[in-house]
Amino acid sequence: MSEGTMQRRAQRDGQFDQREQRDERARRAGGLNRLLAAAVAVPVMLIAAGCSSDSGSDSGSGDKAQDAAATGGSGADPVASATPTVQAAAYKTLPEPCAVLSKKTLTELVPKASGKKGTSSDTDERASCSWSSLVNNGVKGSQFRWLNVSLLRFESDAATGDGESQAKTYYAKQVKDAQAVTGAKNTKATPAADTGDEATLVRYDLKKAEGAFRQQTIVARVENVVITLDYNGAGLAGDKTPTADALTKGAEKAAKETVAAVRSANGSGDGGSSESGSGTAPSKSPTPTGKAKPSAAASASASPAPSASASKAAAAAPKASASAKS
Repeated sequence: MSEGTMQRRAQRDGQFDQREQRDERARRAGGLNRLLAAAVAVPVMLIAAGCSSDSGSDSGSGDKAQDAAATGGSGADPVASATPTVQAAAYKTLPEPCAVLSKKTLTELVPKASGKKGTSSDTDERASCSWSSLVNNGVKGSQFRWLNVSLLRFESDAATGDGESQAKTYYAKQVKDAQAVTGAKNTKATPAADTGDEATLVRYDLKKAEGAFRQQTIVARVENVVITLDYNGAGLAGDKTPTADALTKGAEKAAKETVAAVRSANGSGDGGSSESGSGTAPSKSPTPTGKAKPSAAASASASPAPSASASKAAAAAPKASASAKS
């Protein structure tokens, strides 16, 4: 082997050794750097973990404190709200509608008439009775009278309110309807004294082909019961028309007797107030539930509107007139 060849091989071997040394130093440096980086990362992770743990602990403590405050410190779930209650209805039943008036009163207002009871699916909530009378005065003609008593009782209910409040609302509506009859003349509304807790008399004249009818409507409320009493009269076949004052006197008497009958049926005496009657005063303890308020349709059927009253009277009048002429 020549000397030149040996020198070149020695140079290559030297270069190779230098590269190996550089690579070794690089490997060592890389490993050291990774070791240093790992050493730095561990404390950072420990610090972060500690902060997170403290924060969660504080948050948990705060939530527990708030929960305890909301439950009065007992740690139990909040108690559900109590079921709402309403004042119990004072009156629980209605009297027999065709028996609310005395025989004497019926003889005065509707002579020789028989009561006709209205239909009702629940007579403790709604009831009615009507009487129709024709007095034949021979050649002078005849006197026609029609009387109707309707009773509507409201039960306390958590959804619709106490019975008395419902009765007050219905009472006001009945009074308003009585003053809005189509064709009515000389309409006048006045308070009816000494008749239940509140009462209004509405009277008017109604002209029909059969004659001049005079209508008296008394709407009265006693506790949670509303009474609508219709009384009208007419002179037929030449007889003179009855005076409004005479009819009013009869209607007021009948309304007072009806109020007394409602109170008596509920053990509150007959004629005095529900508080001062001879019977036991009805209970007014709160109640959470009760029968639902009577529907509007049922109310209408139980208490005919004044216009319906006049129409019934007019419908009956032609037959009465024919009877008088015969």
